[in-house]
Amino acid sequence: MPSKFKSPARFVQPDPRYQHVLVTKFVNCIMEDGKKRVAYQIFYDAMDEIAKRIKDKEPLEVFEAAVVNVKPLIQVRSRRVGGATYQVPMEVKKKRATALAIRWILEASRKKKGRPMFKRLADEFIMAYRKEGTAMATRDNVHKMAEANKAFAHLTW
Repeated sequence: MPSKFKSPARFVQPDPRYQHVLVTKFVNCIMEDGKKRVAYQIFYDAMDEIAKRIKDKEPLEVFEAAVVNVKPLIQVRSRRVGGATYQVPMEVKKKRATALAIRWILEASRKKKGRPMFKRLADEFIMAYRKEGTAMATRDNVHKMAEANKAFAHLTW
């Protein structure tokens, strides 16, 4: 029997420079081996790079717009029905959409080699802001897959 108590979402402190929770979540995903200071430095250097390249917008606005643009609206989930496995398109919850967007942006910027991480990250933010780039391609592929499997939408649970 399920409990009636639901645990609250873990509280995340806003970051020091922008006082924004999404920035902290992004930095936590950048972080490797517990080196949060290094992760913050990478993120803030990327924001400074964005400020140099895009003069008419604030870097935080570019970052937020990039994450919103990369968020998927729909995804496919495997569903087993009578011995066959179907890819069923389903809506993505807000929290998961944000997590996927962050993951895809970081994955895209980590794949590119030969330049400092903050420059690769700034490039990916700017491209996602303009609705192009690797992270947007990943999102478009997920949407295409969901569109192709629309026939199995009736199997949603």
